[in-house]
Amino acid sequence: MGKVVSLRDAVEANLSDGDVVAFEGFTHLIPHAAAHEAIRQGRRGLTLIRMTPDIIYDQMIGMGMAKKVVFSYAGNPGVGLLRRLRDAVENAWPAPLEIEEHSHAAMANAYEAGAAGLPMAVFRGYRGAGLADVNPNIKTVDCPFTGERLAAVPSVRPDVTFIHAQKANKKGDVLIEGIVGIQKEAVLAAGRAVVTVEEVVDNFDDVHPNACVLPNWTMTAICVVPGGAHPSYAHGYYGRDNASYLEWDEVSADRDRFSAWMKTNVLAASASDFVDRASSFRSAS
Repeated sequence: MGKVVSLRDAVEANLSDGDVVAFEGFTHLIPHAAAHEAIRQGRRGLTLIRMTPDIIYDQMIGMGMAKKVVFSYAGNPGVGLLRRLRDAVENAWPAPLEIEEHSHAAMANAYEAGAAGLPMAVFRGYRGAGLADVNPNIKTVDCPFTGERLAAVPSVRPDVTFIHAQKANKKGDVLIEGIVGIQKEAVLAAGRAVVTVEEVVDNFDDVHPNACVLPNWTMTAICVVPGGAHPSYAHGYYGRDNASYLEWDEVSADRDRFSAWMKTNVLAASASDFVDRASSFRSAS
């Protein structure tokens, strides 16, 4: 288990200014603790990639870390819009933000193509949609076998991907149970991969055959951060903190309130605080 390091050291070693980075998790196992550590370390000029940017990207954008975001849906899940992202796009506060919007299908295929080492993803999509009018990275190609016109987008190949998972074993393999989303492909597509986990165990016992196990060779660093997905949930460990998502809508609506909240809850906090934040939800999943 030589790959087990502190989250601070993992971010410092693997995330640099100007990197293309994915913090992935689909509703479930969103790597909030890793994103907060990146905020504390003050990274700048990042291209943020994520299928569904939610409040972690709202926080990172609001702290001036991002120059561009590549995504397929941006919103506070179940609540509304991302106010810091909107302020950056419309008012360049705290910095201008370039956006590249895709469909979910395009992002999923782009991650898969990146994991396969391909330069682009080809799929059926965007028929009748207007995104191609505003996104020059949406192209069409003709199938050389059937002549069918297909959509094509660049593959997603991050410099580094961050995910959260339930467990790592002592060999360094990582177990994801529940909703997997695109985490596997995001890890395989990346040059480096960092995972935060709830715990390290000897072995994975009674694993469902549909669970995702990422072998140790896919991981650059493993960080033990119990509660590290809060306020999202970790199947089998704790439930979703819906109140935090509702609170964020109010906090993020005002620049001063946002800045004060970030100072208290992120800049002056640490990864260990996630244990307490998730503790009251541990019987809900």
